[in-house]
Amino acid sequence: MVELEQYKYEWNQYNDKVKELAGTFHIEEKKEKIRDIENVMEEQNFWDDVKKSREVMRELKQLKSSLEVITNLQNMYDDIGVLIEMGDEEEDQSVVTEVEEELKEFKEQFEKVKIETLLSGEYDKCNAILKINAGAGGTESCDWASMLYRMFTRWADSKGYKTEVLDFLDGDEAGLKSITFQVTGENAYGYLKSEKGVHRLVRISPFNAAGKRQTSFSSCDVMPDIEEDLDVEIKDDDIRIDTYRSSGAGGQHINKTSSAIRITHLPTGIVVQCQNERSQLQNKDRAMKMLKSKLYVLKKQEEEEKRSGIRGEVKEIGWGNQIRSYVMQPYTMVKDHRTNQEVADVNKVLDGYLDPFINAYLKWINTDKEK
Repeated sequence: MVELEQYKYEWNQYNDKVKELAGTFHIEEKKEKIRDIENVMEEQNFWDDVKKSREVMRELKQLKSSLEVITNLQNMYDDIGVLIEMGDEEEDQSVVTEVEEELKEFKEQFEKVKIETLLSGEYDKCNAILKINAGAGGTESCDWASMLYRMFTRWADSKGYKTEVLDFLDGDEAGLKSITFQVTGENAYGYLKSEKGVHRLVRISPFNAAGKRQTSFSSCDVMPDIEEDLDVEIKDDDIRIDTYRSSGAGGQHINKTSSAIRITHLPTGIVVQCQNERSQLQNKDRAMKMLKSKLYVLKKQEEEEKRSGIRGEVKEIGWGNQIRSYVMQPYTMVKDHRTNQEVADVNKVLDGYLDPFINAYLKWINTDKEK
């Protein structure tokens, strides 16, 4: 059967690729590490230090999860080989259809796993905290900021990630002046760090009575949410804590109580805000955790002289600084100016189709590191 021979040829092309990919997982080293951890867990005093024990358990879970990913991929590849062999023997057309489906699924999974191997940064496995700020341009820019927020939440939903709004400020007429939200899920920061920078929109403005084409800008800052208790000293004299009323829905309690918290770190100028909790104390704790994460990353950046590689440079929100353009008029195109990745369907991208840009960015920064 000609079709089966074609699929067999495609399958054979992945033989060396699967072996090469498996090599990046350091399978035997991880198996040995798992055995060592399991031996430590059998010791009587393992749970005496609860914090340390949880860290060990988390490491074990990550190691096993990593091995499961590559093992499943290898099994998929081997199973397709068995199907092809059956098809050769039986000349059954239904086997050809099954091989086609299995091969398509395998290739998609192979690309997914390959991209995950590029997430090797210190903070890549962390949850992500994003802050979107509208640029100059009034209502048009505020509307663009809300469109970006929707785009990111749609992408997060497609990955099974959870999103939680931490702070926001509505636009005067429509949209958002700013919004801070957390995306929770494995590798959330590793993927979303690609979105840090200025995003540019070109469209016929619905807020312009003359129907003129207009350009709007919004910035997106992305930070890792570092979960462990960080050893970061913050002096009382170095911070200013302001309270204000939450701007969201929530009934009389939220509207009448200044429960929202804004903390300004005076030496660095870093500002963090939280209003999602009803309790002022809870908001303060959450904001302090965010501040510690930012200061910790800043310290690491200075030590490693890689500031732009972790936090990136949040430039002026305007012309010449955009990382990506979303053009809806006079033609339709989304283009990333760092990687030159393009997608013609703007609406699809705004509905959360960000994977082509994220994948291209990860390949781009890893290629840059190798130079």
